[in-house]
Formats: sequence, C-alpha cells, structure tokens
Amino acid sequence: MSNQQWQQFIQTSASPKNTGEISPLLDHETVMCDLSHLGLLQIDGADAFSFLQGQVTNDIKLLSGSSAHYTGYCTPKGRMLALFLAFSHHDHIHLQMPAELVAAVAKRLKMYVMRSKVEIQDVSDSMIKIGLSGPKASELLNTLFSKVPQNDYELVSHENGALLKLPSKHGRFEIFTDINHAQSIWSALSSHATVADAAHWEWLEIQAGIPDVVLATQEEFVPQMLNLDLIGGINFKKGCYTGQEIVARTHYLGSIKRRTYLVHLDHTTKPAPGDNVLNAANEAVGKIVRSAASPNGGYDLLAEIRCENVDSNQLSVGGNALSIQSLPYPL
Repeated sequence: MSNQQWQQFIQTSASPKNTGEISPLLDHETVMCDLSHLGLLQIDGADAFSFLQGQVTNDIKLLSGSSAHYTGYCTPKGRMLALFLAFSHHDHIHLQMPAELVAAVAKRLKMYVMRSKVEIQDVSDSMIKIGLSGPKASELLNTLFSKVPQNDYELVSHENGALLKLPSKHGRFEIFTDINHAQSIWSALSSHATVADAAHWEWLEIQAGIPDVVLATQEEFVPQMLNLDLIGGINFKKGCYTGQEIVARTHYLGSIKRRTYLVHLDHTTKPAPGDNVLNAANEAVGKIVRSAASPNGGYDLLAEIRCENVDSNQLSVGGNALSIQSLPYPL
C-alpha cells in the first residue's frame, strides 16, 4: 500500500467528524486522527547522534529508544527554524515537525554533515502516524499492543509499531507504524473511537501548551519565548550547538521578557500563526503561534506575548479581544 492508497483508505473507511470546527462532544470522547500533516525526518549513520547533538537545543544522547523529547533547531542568532519532537527507534533518530518544513530543514541539515557518517531521509510517507486521545485511549491500545506507555514522553516499541504517550488531560498517544500494519490498526481503533481531522489534534496540542514553528513564524522566536525551557526542550548542560550562546545568555541573565500563553478569541474569524497580537495602543506586542477552533466556540490559541502586557486585559488580534487562559504548566 502506497501513501496515496493510505489516504484513499482513510477517506473511505471513516470520514472525519470535524472539519475545522470542533464539536464540544469531542472533548469528552476518545478520538483518533490521521497525522499525515506531520512530516518526519530519519537520521542514520555512525555519527548521527554526535552530529545532531551539535545542531539542536536538547541532549540527543538522552534518547535511548524508550523516550522522546522536544528540541529546537536555531539559527546562529538563536532564532528558531523548527521545533522537533525527537525520538530514537531501531538505531535511527526521528525528527517530527510540520510537513511544510521537512524539505528545507533536511536541506539545511545536510549542509553541515560534511564528512560525518550521517544520512538524512524524509520518511514522512513511509511511516504512518496516527493520533489517539481520550478517556479510553489506553484501554483501546491495550487490545492491540502488549504494552502501552504510562508516562508522558515514554516510547514503547512493538513489532507492528511504536507508541508514544504525549501530555494531555486525558490519555493522548501517537502511533508510529508502517503502511503494512497501519490499515489493521486504523480499522480496529476506528470501531471504538471517533475519527476527527487534523484540526482536532491541533486543538489538543494547544491545550497541552505545546508550541510549534511553521513557515510563517520561522526566525521569529528564541526558544524561551515558546516555553521550550518549561516543557523540557532545552538542556543547558549539553554543550555547544548552533544558537547556544544566545539561548544560554537568555537563561543565565534571567532576561526572559516574552512567553507563550494560552488565550481565547471569541470571534468567527480564525487567526493564523504569525498574526500580530496588539496592545491598547495598537502596538505589536506578540504573535500567534498556534490556532484552532474551540469546542465552546471561537478559537483557542497559543500566543507569544511580551510579559509586561499580559495583565493589561487589553490585548487583541485582528481588532478582537483576547482573554488569557491557564496553561497546564506554570510560567
């Protein structure tokens, strides 16, 4: 089965329940999503770990095959080009990111390989990614797999795929499998879970306070602006990497003046990543990071905002007022 056939199978097996608008019921149901909108790079070779260690903000050597973590990829000026969900599996390193970034990130990484024994491949199509979330998610996975991860960022590998537990108020998991096993896994799960589209997964990511970098926001943020230090995405003891001087200086001087907040917009027009957040004087004091329809109407957003403006209650985007909500972790 090719990736094109996989997409045809998804479309014919069960139509997504939501298409950009999220039903309030989906917040309480067990939901599954095709995650083909996410791309995946595979890093192989004898020097793969040491090569990547010098490129990203987190400690790649901590990826032992049983865990995952977020890690930033920066310019020499410390500005983020991408945010990866990184894990190792069968002696490969995998970097997950929005599919729109994969080609450019792969090209940039290859520029720095030089004589290192490293191979970088786009495996977005050959590795199928399925999201499962909700109160019965773990129970459903137990019917298909002999072991299900119990802790956030725990990775468990099986012959027919790998399971990764992600942060969420309910159980939330990502399944990585090949095209040969994907069809049977999808059919078994969709018999007991509601199929939703990528917009619902985006909303779940926002509720978990997980930031992202897309084409429209590349080089807009230093990692701490996106709370990477708060979600375990920066290791300050690992040594040098591209942009490390700026990231470390921000940390040790205590000069974090901008953070990412969970906000709500009660309006019918969806903001886009990169849109400006304005204060009462119509000055840009932040940018939208992620955006998804809320089950309760309007939109839930992650927005990077200058900290001194957060308590003003006069923030807006597109002329519409924003209200600050509580993140699942402290700022």
